[in-house]
Amino acid sequence: MAFWRNGDNKLSAIKKYFQLDELHTTFRRELLAGFTTFISMAYILFVNPSVLGASGMDKGAVFTATAIASALGCILMGVLAKYPIATAPALGINAFFSYSVVIGMGIPWQTALAGVFVASLIFILITIFKLRELIIDAIPSDLKYAISSGIGLFIAFLGLSDGGIITANKSTIIGLGSFSVGTTWLTIFGLVVTAILMVKKVPGGIFIGMLLTSILGLVTGLIAMPKSIISGAPSLAPTFGVGVMHIGDINTIQLWVVVLTFLLVTFFDTAGTLVGLAQQAGFMKDNKMPRVGKALMSDSTAMLAGSVLGTSPVGAYVESSAGIAVGGRSGLTAVFTGILFVFGMFFSPLLSVVTNQVTAPALIIVGVLMAQSLKYISWNKMEIAIPSFLIVIGMPLTYSISDGIALGVIMYPITMIAAKRGKEVHPIMYLLFFIFLGFMWILNVE
Repeated sequence: MAFWRNGDNKLSAIKKYFQLDELHTTFRRELLAGFTTFISMAYILFVNPSVLGASGMDKGAVFTATAIASALGCILMGVLAKYPIATAPALGINAFFSYSVVIGMGIPWQTALAGVFVASLIFILITIFKLRELIIDAIPSDLKYAISSGIGLFIAFLGLSDGGIITANKSTIIGLGSFSVGTTWLTIFGLVVTAILMVKKVPGGIFIGMLLTSILGLVTGLIAMPKSIISGAPSLAPTFGVGVMHIGDINTIQLWVVVLTFLLVTFFDTAGTLVGLAQQAGFMKDNKMPRVGKALMSDSTAMLAGSVLGTSPVGAYVESSAGIAVGGRSGLTAVFTGILFVFGMFFSPLLSVVTNQVTAPALIIVGVLMAQSLKYISWNKMEIAIPSFLIVIGMPLTYSISDGIALGVIMYPITMIAAKRGKEVHPIMYLLFFIFLGFMWILNVE
């Protein structure tokens, strides 16, 4: 009897710590949300080693580093910041690492990894001094709603693209995908089923849609049956500590520009994602995100750990919106996601069943949910509407959250001054104007 009472006390303590009653959620719902988030972003375990492998890094080591860094970031976010937001090595910045820095600039991957390590140290410093928090609070509420909506369009675009519903087209840049491809129909099936479940307000509709899509894929042979279920985690030896040992290589202006780029892109990708997800979950209060300092410290710490383990910068993931959409509201969601990343190291063959066509419908539906923030933007005021629109449309069309934010942030002071409202613009927004101008110039001018 004492054993069971002790167990009940521990559960009660966990329930109280994560404020499940106040947030109107349950252990079961948080577990489902954590699982849904994990399933939605588990692809990073396979995509990140492939992208970073192009730079010459050992794919097996990157796989394990990705899993551990993701798990650490998720658990820190859940326990410290108490948000249902998962973290992992960010897409886009990993491509910048491999294709722009290593292959394009001819910089060894060991030196590039040292750049990530230095950037993460700077990240932690500016987080401790609350500079990141000040910047996020300085962004006007309309632009925050635009960021949330833009992320929705961006992840819906990802889903449509990953599922084969839209593809690259030489004549029109993008176009409708081919309906002669079986996997495209698998995506369409998942989208229709998930849409019906959401309209019917079936609890866990997104997750059920993913499950049914996976089953159909296995039955029809469009998804290959896993050859095994369990496999050992690859060794970290080829990448562990390499970035730290090559810190001395950061000794040129070009390499400091690389560090700055890692810093800026990860900063605004993560800041934009955090704000967007907080808007979706209803956490924003008076245009501020509670406990944002702890959230930023969580992802900064995970980024530092990831650079030591051997992976590109870690940041908050938009796929967390899938877990939020099925009811995740507390840090327990992120903790469960982190635990699943640990198990994911040993069940990698089973994860291969969750293909892009399985996650694509979830991303599209979540995009619809996040786009609802558009209604809060002051579209009747052009000085607000123009920068907001550039953020919303810029994210999917530039394939970058940070680039979309840059377009809006650069335009915002210009339109506000034109409307004779320049005094209402926060000084930090003027500073960001010049920072983003320099950032865009560095990235785009040869």
